[in-house]
Amino acid sequence: MLRSLGSIAAPPPLRGSSPSSDKTPTRVLRNNHGLRNCLPNASTWQSRKLLGHHVFPISSNSYRNFSHGSPISAVVTDDSSTMMTSDEDTENIGILGLDPGLEPFKDHFKYRMRKYVDQKKLFEKYEGGLEEFARGYLKFGFNREEDGIVYREWAPAAQEAALIGDFNGWDGSSHKMEKNEFGVWSIKIADSVGKPAIPHNSKVKFRFKHGDGVWVDRIPAWIKYATVDPTRFAAPYDGVYWDPPSSERYEFKYPRPPKPKAPRIYEAHVGMSSTEPCISSYREFADDVLPRIQRNNYNTVQLMAIMEHSYYGSFGYHVTNFFAVSSRSGTPEDLKYLIDKAHSLGLRVLMDVVHSHASNNVTDGLNGFDVGQNSQESYFQTGDQGYHKLWDSKLFNYGNWEVLRFLLSNLRWWLEEFKFDGFRFDGVTSMLYHHHGINMVFTGDYNEYFSEATDVDAVVYLMLANSLLNSILPDATVIAEDVSGMPGLGRPVSEGGTGFEYRLAMAIPDRWIDYLKNKNDEEWSMKEISWSLTNRRYTEKCVSYAESHDQAIVGDKTIAFFLMDREMYSGMSCLTDASPTIERGIALHKMIHFITMALGGEGYLNFMGNEFGHPDWIDFPREGNEWSYEKCRRQWNLVDTEHLRYKFMDAFDRAMNALDDRFPFLSSTKQIVSSTNEEDKVIVFERGDLVFVFNFHSTNTYDGYKVGCDLPGKYRIALDSDAWEFGGHGRVGHDVDHFTSPEGTPGVPETNFNNRPNSFKVLLPARTCAVYYRVEESPEENSNEELVITTKVAAEQEDTAKSASLEDDVVGISKQAQTRRKDVDKETSD
Repeated sequence: MLRSLGSIAAPPPLRGSSPSSDKTPTRVLRNNHGLRNCLPNASTWQSRKLLGHHVFPISSNSYRNFSHGSPISAVVTDDSSTMMTSDEDTENIGILGLDPGLEPFKDHFKYRMRKYVDQKKLFEKYEGGLEEFARGYLKFGFNREEDGIVYREWAPAAQEAALIGDFNGWDGSSHKMEKNEFGVWSIKIADSVGKPAIPHNSKVKFRFKHGDGVWVDRIPAWIKYATVDPTRFAAPYDGVYWDPPSSERYEFKYPRPPKPKAPRIYEAHVGMSSTEPCISSYREFADDVLPRIQRNNYNTVQLMAIMEHSYYGSFGYHVTNFFAVSSRSGTPEDLKYLIDKAHSLGLRVLMDVVHSHASNNVTDGLNGFDVGQNSQESYFQTGDQGYHKLWDSKLFNYGNWEVLRFLLSNLRWWLEEFKFDGFRFDGVTSMLYHHHGINMVFTGDYNEYFSEATDVDAVVYLMLANSLLNSILPDATVIAEDVSGMPGLGRPVSEGGTGFEYRLAMAIPDRWIDYLKNKNDEEWSMKEISWSLTNRRYTEKCVSYAESHDQAIVGDKTIAFFLMDREMYSGMSCLTDASPTIERGIALHKMIHFITMALGGEGYLNFMGNEFGHPDWIDFPREGNEWSYEKCRRQWNLVDTEHLRYKFMDAFDRAMNALDDRFPFLSSTKQIVSSTNEEDKVIVFERGDLVFVFNFHSTNTYDGYKVGCDLPGKYRIALDSDAWEFGGHGRVGHDVDHFTSPEGTPGVPETNFNNRPNSFKVLLPARTCAVYYRVEESPEENSNEELVITTKVAAEQEDTAKSASLEDDVVGISKQAQTRRKDVDKETSD
């Protein structure tokens, strides 16, 4: 979502280093050279000025502690005399040893580490610890207790309060609530004739009177479900008491899948996942879309727009009800069915969680509890500090005890109740800084990250969140959406980092957009492409992506649409020859996504539909399009139609992921770029045990092209974008053995070829890429004629021109496909 704040600039060059050249390999992930300046996503947010160079002061007087009298709540005080931290808790800042460039900011790291440790100790003293503190949903909101339902709500600004709903005819006179000294209102509604007084799936609201004497009705902050009358335009939402009987409650049947070595993430929006112009359901997504995701060899699904949001067009980022599933697509039990189905298919499920801001909607959302009170009695900051002017949304007060309870409990709720396997935190850059990244350029100067502009309360919240997630689900996958490149964001909390496992490599898609919009093919720089993909902090893992939902929204274009534009509507039939535009578009679509995956990070992400080059942009129903769903769907029929070329891009996407399954290169720490030849338009690199060769030249085919490698031996094709089944021309032989030749003096890199001790020669057609693996010299390996990662598509196309199934993946090109290639070669030679 942060991409809306501004474009992402090219990363700055490393100090004391240069981009990879034809003769000097770039080593990433294996050494410390240039670490301080190897920022993941140095970026610009359309700023006109830089921050001053200030180090955040450390002061014992700035700590805030809490006085308590109840396990339910606490009030902030300015007294700092009671809770002190031992030096050993904050002196060992491990991140400083990884990056000596952070040493001048040691006081900043000590300060925030001290606040983090002190906060955890407060939780231990007054709440039973961080994990217990994050069970707030067992105390707040609606909970079954002996012989009744107890409802609690934190609303210190309320003067009077009552619970209303279907159960009492919306008359709160007999259900007045009581307020304790910490601003928590509560009521117990006794069972009636042995049954809950509030029926399951009935509507409820919190009615309270604020200081102006005005009564207002609000949806309970901790509500588990909220619905709206679909027959009324712009109708307000209602809270729903959700406590289904055991016969209706979904019970999980499958365990969480093991954590993969590297996440290959399929980003999806359930509502727009149908072929039909409508809102799809959780169960439809589970039954219809999850098998597609599994078939394409992804191991992780990232679900957008799960938290309830009253405005559909917000893509789920203007959350109104944080504990409620989006009712447009079904009930909480339906979402559980989806997640359980994903687990049964071996897919882990991440949730796109939004804790960076909240909807400005007063009627339906959390903002309805803000009636002008001070920030310590509100979920949000006051005044300009509490408002994001670009997003038109409210900003949390992360230094507030009850806000911490609310947000930390929210994470635990989604993990434990719905069995999510982790989170992608949205809008992290906005959280990290008081300026929220607005009109700010991040150049890579460390003073930009650690200054008075840093929101330490928010940083400490993120440290607490990651500590909690690591404690209750050690295998959780947690990703930060941050464009600033703050050092330490992806390092463990124990080292003084913020604790995320991955950050999104957000500069990469903007590099591709820049090339597609502003450069012709001859202007593409191999060095710049390689630099953009490898420019990241080697100790902090990244998830790379060529495009996400941001690039698909109305007013922008996907990569496929940039490449082929209107010809996608008329030129995708295999029954006619492909035009030069379609040939180029499909070829570059495959290459752009693959080199991004192979060189851009330690994980990979693709947005729903982009794997097969989905045409058009995404346009949610709105007044400007007469509330149409026509462009708010995914046209799976395009990739399912046998005679359309969309199937080629889909098959290659499947093969990319299968390649990582067989030769786990994403998780490998070996990444060496040996050549970025500007004249030839060729990039050669090694990732793991594989050798990748990309030829971006628009016309030149190279026969006997020399590529460097590490180990001597025999190499064969593992994946070839020019293969028939990927819409190519089948020019590269997959049964050819490539034997290496030694280069120069062993152990003396400057005498080697591109600093590689061995080399072999390959055929490299224009606008193609190929991957080579080293054949192990063993009887078992020699018995395998080929190890090309591909699909059944080629064999099925050989047998019949009818509709073919794309469901199962195989290793190796079928003998039928080989025969077909040989026949074509013979015809060509004749």
